[in-house]
Amino acid sequence: MELLHIKYKVADSGYEEIIQKHLSHKQLVRFLALGKAKAAAKKYPRALIIAADTMVSFRGKAIGKPKNKAEAAAMLKSFSGKAQTLVTGVAVMDAASGKMLTKIITSKIYFKKLSDRDIQDYVCKANPFDKAGGYNLQGLGLSLIKKVQGDFTNNLGLPMGVVFNALQELGAEV
Repeated sequence: MELLHIKYKVADSGYEEIIQKHLSHKQLVRFLALGKAKAAAKKYPRALIIAADTMVSFRGKAIGKPKNKAEAAAMLKSFSGKAQTLVTGVAVMDAASGKMLTKIITSKIYFKKLSDRDIQDYVCKANPFDKAGGYNLQGLGLSLIKKVQGDFTNNLGLPMGVVFNALQELGAEV
């Protein structure tokens, strides 16, 4: 595949996430992104590595992925009419030199006031199980959102402006 005129490969780093409860949400996503980047560098020692970790922070708590439809619906109901913060840690590494750049990006997501029907429709039609908070902003997830404050690409899984700038700083031709 190619993006920004760079050929890339999406690969699982094999990194086993270990949640460090003593870290703040920002510190935790940075820690996990670094762990993923270092693990990937062992598999791809001459590559430029891009790793990230994202979490939803709501009322001071980290919100993970729902385990079932009932949990997804409960999450969305709690978000209804309220704002939450999406926190992403990004690590970009030149595996050959070991040079690493990290960045933490936050975005604020404001939910519409959702009816029970809105929530049930979304949970039944979307796949809420593979996303922190039970939603994403691609496709049907946009129907839940009133507005987004911050880097929109952060809400899609990877803040591309940050990645682009880090790749340039590491000397990649982008």
